[in-house]
Amino acid sequence: MSRIRLAGIVPIEDGFAFMHRVGVKNHPIGDYYTFPGGGMEEGETFEEGVKREIKEEFGIEVEVLDLLYEKHDNTGRSKDEYFYLCKYISGKFGTGDGPEFNNDPEYAHRGKYIPEIIKTEDIKKIKLLPEDIKDKFIKDIENKRF
Repeated sequence: MSRIRLAGIVPIEDGFAFMHRVGVKNHPIGDYYTFPGGGMEEGETFEEGVKREIKEEFGIEVEVLDLLYEKHDNTGRSKDEYFYLCKYISGKFGTGDGPEFNNDPEYAHRGKYIPEIIKTEDIKKIKLLPEDIKDKFIKDIENKRF
């Protein structure tokens, strides 16, 4: 069975919310940014999973608006990723309390998780993964989809 990762694309202030991954051990490209999200939990819908992950990582409530991108990896890892456009509803950005922020030993080797808002015009300059989704995202920004 494939693993499902749900991610949110969250416009906020004059940019978008990303998770900055710093000091990840054994990662080939070093520090990078990623769309916030994580694994879908048993019994939840895609929408519920996206909302839960954004709340855990950023401490904010969002409304899930639309599925923007899908990525299917069948290279043995069998990971499917779904990227949803979200609308900020409420909460203070940066107050997430998920396991990645609570010294959970399972996350020790994963480095630091730093919530950041990147200005729209600066997104091209950051190392954002996955790269193929970043390319689609930047094209959509340029085409004023958001």
